[in-house]
Amino acid sequence: MAERRRIIEGSWNCTSCGARNIPARHKNCPSCNNPRELTGKESEFDFGDVDPVTGKSTREGVTDAQALDLAGAGEDWFCAYCGASNRGDAKVCRQCSAERGSDAKAAPVADLSPKPPPAPAPKPRRLSKAWIIVLAVLGSCCFGTCAVGYWGNLEHDLQGEVVATSWRRAVVQERFVPETHTGWRDQLSTTAPRMPVNGAGEVPGVTNIRGCVSRQRGTRRVADGTERVCRTKTRKVACGTEEKCSRRDKGNGFVEEVCHDVTKYCNESYEDCQTETRYRNEPVYAQQCDYDTYAWKQMDQRELKGTDEPPRWPQLSAGANERVRREESYRVSVRYEDDGVKEHVLEPTREDEFLQWKKGQGVTLTVTNLGKVEKAVRR
Repeated sequence: MAERRRIIEGSWNCTSCGARNIPARHKNCPSCNNPRELTGKESEFDFGDVDPVTGKSTREGVTDAQALDLAGAGEDWFCAYCGASNRGDAKVCRQCSAERGSDAKAAPVADLSPKPPPAPAPKPRRLSKAWIIVLAVLGSCCFGTCAVGYWGNLEHDLQGEVVATSWRRAVVQERFVPETHTGWRDQLSTTAPRMPVNGAGEVPGVTNIRGCVSRQRGTRRVADGTERVCRTKTRKVACGTEEKCSRRDKGNGFVEEVCHDVTKYCNESYEDCQTETRYRNEPVYAQQCDYDTYAWKQMDQRELKGTDEPPRWPQLSAGANERVRREESYRVSVRYEDDGVKEHVLEPTREDEFLQWKKGQGVTLTVTNLGKVEKAVRR
């Protein structure tokens, strides 16, 4: 497409008398005859608005010969002696007749290239109720809870006394007995059992695999044909032309506007159809069988409990293919005062630790301001 060019005339404001919108062809203010100078706002021109889509100026282009001649005279220059503005092709200042020298100042040229539209301001995000609660908790931590936590972790010593001790001991008798289990055939391998010796070294074994039946073990995903699936998508397609314009500041109160037609693109919806594999879940079957094996089974249990007397084990022996398993637990109750009478329970894991605690014995407890017992030491 052919280019279309036109000249747009700007306007300036006089800072001496306040006259506004003076056409650029006037180098002096029509009201007060003050020459347009480089200082202040007089060196700046207003070229009007442009269409936000096409970039085309909303002002009419000039057609008279005088304005076109001024526009083609080159960039204005300002006299180094009197400061008056002059045509770009003038050799001497029109105001004071001083010759144009290297110290003459050029008129400022504005950058009128199209600017990308500003990014939309992000929408303020509203905090959910949950986040408001979280922030409130964090805020309170910074100004209150953290201080409370620091105070709460401070420790102090309190004096207490052992008021009770107790123990429990149990002996469990177990026997290695035959059992029938069920398992998947591919996971079973015939293994001879071995009986325990002194309650150890046993092997359960797998023997007499029998009664295998087919049962569902799970599912698997298998192809079940194909199907045509269509999805709506969007693409850019040419849909005619549109005018686009750009402007260049000539440095003398005029801009040159160049317009041309470019391809216009529009959004078009279309159906994207493809053949896709369809799947279904298919049951998976396997052989499940019964088999003989051995396992430890509890046969008997005897228990003893006590308080002041030393701990002892109940009597229970192990016969052939048997073993005994021992269980023990200990408790020491310490009473102390901390804003009232309180009790702390110790649980030693071994007999020798338990026997070091005696009823009536003094105890020093290290307690936090929040009441947590961190340590208990016999006195």
